[in-house]
Amino acid sequence: MQVIVHGGAGDRPDDPDERQEVLDSAADRGAEASTPLDAVDAAVGVLERSPRFNAGTGGARQSDGAVRTDAGVMTSERAVGAACSMPDVERAVSVARVVLEETPHVLLSGEHAVALAEDYGVETGVDLLTDRTMERWDRTAPPEGPPSEQLPWIHDHFGATGEAMPDEERDRDADGGDAPDRDPTDHDTVGAVATDGDRVAAATSTGGRWYALAGRVGDVPQVGSGFFATPSGGASATGAGEAIATNGLARRAVALLDDGFGADDAADRAIEAFDTETDAEAGVIVAEPDGGLGSAFNSAAMQTSSAGSIE
Repeated sequence: MQVIVHGGAGDRPDDPDERQEVLDSAADRGAEASTPLDAVDAAVGVLERSPRFNAGTGGARQSDGAVRTDAGVMTSERAVGAACSMPDVERAVSVARVVLEETPHVLLSGEHAVALAEDYGVETGVDLLTDRTMERWDRTAPPEGPPSEQLPWIHDHFGATGEAMPDEERDRDADGGDAPDRDPTDHDTVGAVATDGDRVAAATSTGGRWYALAGRVGDVPQVGSGFFATPSGGASATGAGEAIATNGLARRAVALLDDGFGADDAADRAIEAFDTETDAEAGVIVAEPDGGLGSAFNSAAMQTSSAGSIE
């Protein structure tokens, strides 16, 4: 089994070495699996359990303070499952797998996705908050009230970094200060792609983006946006969710595999096109059935790891 994983595209993290260790462990765990679907489930699960990433425990908080998780998974046989807007569910990728394997549906959301998870043995009621996310919320919690009263603040703070910052906070950050809503862990998703030399699976999981309006769902559980797979290979995308969704980044990368490009070229060309068409940041990892791996990003950083081989 050959596996490649990513920890999200975004700013350079404060703890790259510690994050890399977790990514290496995730890739190793996936490489031990017997099928590509098992591999991406296992690898992403390691990342969802780590508070160093924005998926599962330690995920971003929406405007009502809740962490809602999303995930999607797809195989080269075009089997698909996704789940979104799930409060208190750490193993979002496992819920997406339940949707794939047990239901006739592609996507399940909210309380009904949580109920499915509980019924099929995926742990629910998990406290996804960490000291870091609680402290950050205490510093810059959105105003209370209906959506119309929250949205002016959300427009200024959604995403929390780069262009999403209010001008005065971005200026403070550029001067080396700490903007009150800045967080170097704002790497939007985690993901994995695996192949056994014949079959491929791709999976992506996220805690969303900081200060989204409660109930917001980004690219991750949308087929072709955050994840995609065909017999030519699979891809997992990460970055600014709204831009990725409108660009179809994961599907674009796999379409390049369909056209005969190798994994590296497909990743590079997909990000080049994304960079030309948007002013947002993103990254993508790609795997081919023969074990070819690729990755590309236009953000400051995107950590990856790979493990295993095709025998």
